[in-house]
Amino acid sequence: MISIFSRMFKKNNQFRVYGEQGGISTAITLPDGFNPESDKCPMAILMHGFMSSKRLYPIPRIAKELARLGIGSISFDFNAHGKSEGKFIDMTIANEISDAKAVFDYVCTLPYVTEVAFVGHSQGGVIAGMLAGQLEDESRKPLCMVQMAPAAVLKDDAIAGQCMNAKYDPVNPPEYVNVMFHKLGRTFIKAAQQLPIYETSSRYTGKVCLIHGKDDKIVPFSYGEKYHELYKNSDLHLIEGEGHMMRNKKEEIVGIVTTFLKENLK
Repeated sequence: MISIFSRMFKKNNQFRVYGEQGGISTAITLPDGFNPESDKCPMAILMHGFMSSKRLYPIPRIAKELARLGIGSISFDFNAHGKSEGKFIDMTIANEISDAKAVFDYVCTLPYVTEVAFVGHSQGGVIAGMLAGQLEDESRKPLCMVQMAPAAVLKDDAIAGQCMNAKYDPVNPPEYVNVMFHKLGRTFIKAAQQLPIYETSSRYTGKVCLIHGKDDKIVPFSYGEKYHELYKNSDLHLIEGEGHMMRNKKEEIVGIVTTFLKENLK
């Protein structure tokens, strides 16, 4: 496995990819012995969840296993997460979609990449689905997609005036809400209340693999079932005894992800 941390060029201290909120920290993982000058491979774009990063499970584990199967990957930190630029108070679903689109556009310029897949966990799963739907009518779109515990609940939570343990007035939310030492901005909340999550995602016609833990207390598995009902070509894996972070049955879950991509990313 060859890992290329492409957050910055060493000489001029600049990011490779930029989004609306600034530089996006990225890391490319390629199969062992892969020569970008002469070899080719498919690539998965890996998207982490809310308040997570590209360095936290399940992202690195998936990248490692994909490389073993001859599939490259690029992981990245959404704005205001990890080592990317931006302020958390300014983060929204729309500018996270913009981040993912910027990474997708960058991947499409890499001469060694043959096909592209999206893989997203939690809020990253929502981003993956909505971007895939937006790209459906364009000439370039992901060949297939994996959504792990996609957090469409974020819209219902915003309408209800809650985020994790934080409560607020959903009609007149404050400038920001403190969520685990992060400032979740009013703009995120108001926009989330109107998000066409399912309407946009369901436009995607490619093959989709949905994975959801039956013991998920943050995003109940009914949200995964809703995605499954709306997609034209999807499989739904409900995992007994698994929660939102998907740490109880890592081998099974990573196996589902990598097997799906190996079979469909050709």
